[in-house]
Amino acid sequence: MPAASKLTRGSGNVPLHTLLLRTYLQLLHSRPVLTKSLTSGILSALGNLLSQKIEQRRKTKSTTENVDLVALLRFAAYGLFFTGPLSHYFYLFLEQGVPSSTPMAGLRRLLLERLIIAPAFLFLFFIVMNFLEGKNLNSLNRKLKDSYWSALVMNWKVWTPFQFINVNYIPVQFRVLFANLVAFFWYAYLSSTRK
Repeated sequence: MPAASKLTRGSGNVPLHTLLLRTYLQLLHSRPVLTKSLTSGILSALGNLLSQKIEQRRKTKSTTENVDLVALLRFAAYGLFFTGPLSHYFYLFLEQGVPSSTPMAGLRRLLLERLIIAPAFLFLFFIVMNFLEGKNLNSLNRKLKDSYWSALVMNWKVWTPFQFINVNYIPVQFRVLFANLVAFFWYAYLSSTRK
């Protein structure tokens, strides 16, 4: 591991949160894809864990039920191998393909993300989760038929304002983190409001 990624205290007795932020920024600079992938994996797993705990508490008024570790690992794997790296390259492509100097850049970025990337990314999510759950192609077809369109419409409704902010105002190196944090809190919110 390079020296830049080691957690060490400086001579000024730096608070831990400052040290962690500094280390994260150094890793983001030195190993952006790996850092974003690990962050996506961790936040995806934590979001799933929080969702499970909220769901358990809502159903049984208790948090003593076991955590579905397999589901946790599925979400971690999806974040690590798909969300992190694909989002990293997409946001770089978007920055270079539609620079801020382009007329109506903000709208063009948003439309590209919402009309092309979001449907493709959601489709990929269904495919990967189906595979990780050990289900067959018939199951995937049923799930796509029953849930894909409603999930995409919900994605457009919920994510459009956040993605407008993300692709136009968040610095490119923080866009994956921003999207992961929004997803984390959104899934927690959904779990807490489900009836």
